[in-house]
Amino acid sequence: MAKDRILVVEDEESLLKLETILFTSKGYEVTGVQDGSLALAEVERSAPDLVVLDIMLPGLDGFEVCRQLKENPATSWIPVVMLTAKKSSQDLERGKTVGADAYITKPFKSVKVLEVIDGLIKSSRANKGGGR
Repeated sequence: MAKDRILVVEDEESLLKLETILFTSKGYEVTGVQDGSLALAEVERSAPDLVVLDIMLPGLDGFEVCRQLKENPATSWIPVVMLTAKKSSQDLERGKTVGADAYITKPFKSVKVLEVIDGLIKSSRANKGGGR
């Protein structure tokens, strides 16, 4: 069975490496990019099973990336987890408005992030009819 694929969008290189190691250690295939435009291009190229998305990014921010993914019928099915330092209720509300499936604030607990990701991927797979 093919590994589930996660796209991590994080401009801080140390966090990108940490998240990549965390998700890879749990059996996911991980691709990382460091800005919003590259994220959209990578989703179009590889159609990951889930996107982990920071909000504060160079160029397009995470809110705009999420909005574009959710408005595009070809990518709207892909679960998006916002993983960010932005903790205000306005930011959380904006995340919901643009279609984020989950919103987790930094610093994060690895177990919590993995539970959310695993649940969203399983749910997405079930909604797609069991596979790619």
